Amino acid sequence: MLDGRRRRRAEQGEDTRSIARLLTAVQELDDDLRDGLTGRGAGQAARRLRRLLGADSVLLADLGGPVAVAGPEPTDADSGALLAQSYEDGSPVHRPPWSAVPLLVAGELSGGLLVRGGAEAEVTAVAALVARSLDHAALRRARGRIAQAELRTLRAQISPHFLHNALAVIGARVRTDPDRARALLSDFADYLRYSFSTKGDYATVAEELQAIQTYLELQRARFDDRMELTVRMAPEILPVVIPFLVIQPIVENAVRHGLEPKPGPGSIQVSGFGEGPLCVIEVEDDGVGMRPEFAQAVLAGEHAATGGEPLDEQRRRVGLANVDMRLRAVYGPEYGLVIETAPDSGTKVVIRVPRFRRGVAAR
Repeated sequence: MLDGRRRRRAEQGEDTRSIARLLTAVQELDDDLRDGLTGRGAGQAARRLRRLLGADSVLLADLGGPVAVAGPEPTDADSGALLAQSYEDGSPVHRPPWSAVPLLVAGELSGGLLVRGGAEAEVTAVAALVARSLDHAALRRARGRIAQAELRTLRAQISPHFLHNALAVIGARVRTDPDRARALLSDFADYLRYSFSTKGDYATVAEELQAIQTYLELQRARFDDRMELTVRMAPEILPVVIPFLVIQPIVENAVRHGLEPKPGPGSIQVSGFGEGPLCVIEVEDDGVGMRPEFAQAVLAGEHAATGGEPLDEQRRRVGLANVDMRLRAVYGPEYGLVIETAPDSGTKVVIRVPRFRRGVAAR
């Protein structure tokens, strides 16, 4: 009886270890194939699959031919014909000692797995893991393309309203306060240089902060210094890399849609701090605020949600929805914007992103 219990515990322990090894292999395979079959990790993926299957040889191929081999390279014509047959049938083909399985990504044939010496059921199961990893890689690339397209859209939407007002403010001070006019013109040039920079898709918090400060100085001059500005950034988050032009559209939204409609003076606070592994950035104004359901519609990009809204409100939707979509595309669905607001109670927009994320780096 005691021996039986020990044996069952030993078997359960072995099952647990097997599951852990499989989960580790899945994660490692995702890393190997993060750039697809033609990426630098394809060779490592083939070697990992060979070990996982205990096979003599493993070959990964895309539709153009072999991309990586682990073990002796197949030399007989039968193996190539087997892989071609699996492509044609769209299903695994087993002809000992060979097994060939097509790799389908989003329902489309993208390549194949050819194995010598592995168990048929295991080869088919592992091929499904490879296809899953390739599907994840394709999704990551699609998210990257979305983020780049959204950034191009955002650059194209630098507000004409802001450009006109900034130049008008500078022009009005040329005679009355030429020193201030020169300083504002320098700020304006710095702002445009940064906004249209071709440096890449990412920037540090410090770089974004500098652009925000020049923007706010121009706006403060417009408000005849009736706008109070507070910027507090913890030093440890200044080197954190975030998507380019993420904070500025939120600050612009606070000025245009929070403070401009409000009579009298107003204030904007931009703060940033570390929260464990996260970088948290908050933009808060004491302006007119908005209805919480409208804020949710803004993030959803639902332009027709309220019907007949002014063009300025539609632009507000595009700007914040753009930032929210880019954050989710880069970091995942849990990292979008959070808006805390109510009518006549101001608005706080919160960004939470990981301090470090693979692939997110400033150039």
